[in-house]
Amino acid sequence: MSQLNIAIFGIGNVGSTLLQQIQAFNEKSSMTKLNVFAIANSTLALFRDNAIKGWSANFKTQSHPYELEDIFAFAKEHSYQNLIAVDVTASANFVENYLSLIENGFHIVTANKIANTLSYDFYRELREALEENNKKFLYETNVGAGLPVIETIKNLFESGEEIQKIRGVFSGSLSYLFNTFSSEDKSFSEILLEADALGLTEPDAREDLSGKDVARKLLILGREVGLTKEFQDVKIQSLVPKELNGTTTLPQFRESVKTLDSIFAKSKSNLGNNEVLRHVGELNLQTNELEVKLVQESKYTALGQTRGADAVFEIYTESYGDQPLVIQGAGAGKAVTARGVLSDILKIAN
Repeated sequence: MSQLNIAIFGIGNVGSTLLQQIQAFNEKSSMTKLNVFAIANSTLALFRDNAIKGWSANFKTQSHPYELEDIFAFAKEHSYQNLIAVDVTASANFVENYLSLIENGFHIVTANKIANTLSYDFYRELREALEENNKKFLYETNVGAGLPVIETIKNLFESGEEIQKIRGVFSGSLSYLFNTFSSEDKSFSEILLEADALGLTEPDAREDLSGKDVARKLLILGREVGLTKEFQDVKIQSLVPKELNGTTTLPQFRESVKTLDSIFAKSKSNLGNNEVLRHVGELNLQTNELEVKLVQESKYTALGQTRGADAVFEIYTESYGDQPLVIQGAGAGKAVTARGVLSDILKIAN
């Protein structure tokens, strides 16, 4: 039996779901044991061997304030090998710990996109530290939740395939909004409020509509295929009117959300026969341009046929010609994201 010793940072929706999935995995697997020895949020941590057993109740009664050095000391005291730090936070501050974790013997698995979208200098420094310390850094869920998007693109690129363009619907929430808006006779604000009630958007939907999350995903893919771009190099079409941007409070935005209706009704009225609206990210490797925008798309293409909150990615390469490689499926959700994180953990075991 091989054993991986894991510290999990973040116990929100994805983190708590991941812990359930690890427990279920351990009950079935006879070859690999996943020993979670630390479970932490931003201020408190629970340390113990096999901490996953009854973790929720124990966290409430036995967790205590911690420093990262406490986790290092606990791992050293128990002579743990095969250390993995799992970041399922959305914290920019926690990313600052990555170099220290690597230097103290941890591989890193993350669902947090921030490390891969900071300056290119940090991006390069992180990978140099990984190489020097012979550690892995896996982040498949950064772009397509549980979909194998990064791995596929990385394999194509490393095999020498000429990737010409990557284009897709990167956001599950924006996919739902425009799939529904294009096919149903409802106002945009009505659909937006429905999506909010279903938990498909961020608490402040302007974070989705700004296009910044899609831009981060696009930048990650661009860097995977050798571009040294910065976040500010991504051309972003924000769908938030200036009068509703960050200068207004969230309650004010919710009260004024019907302002969006006339804007998107006009976009819908401009559609041709058999066209739909889609929010896409596009990486053109022939011009080295990255762009996030709302487009009119034929309903007969892979992007035009998306339903629900699915994400879809078209990968155009020299070998595939005019017919792109298409990856499609659930692009968001705690269960598929947690499963993608668990898959990355098991890749390190292999």
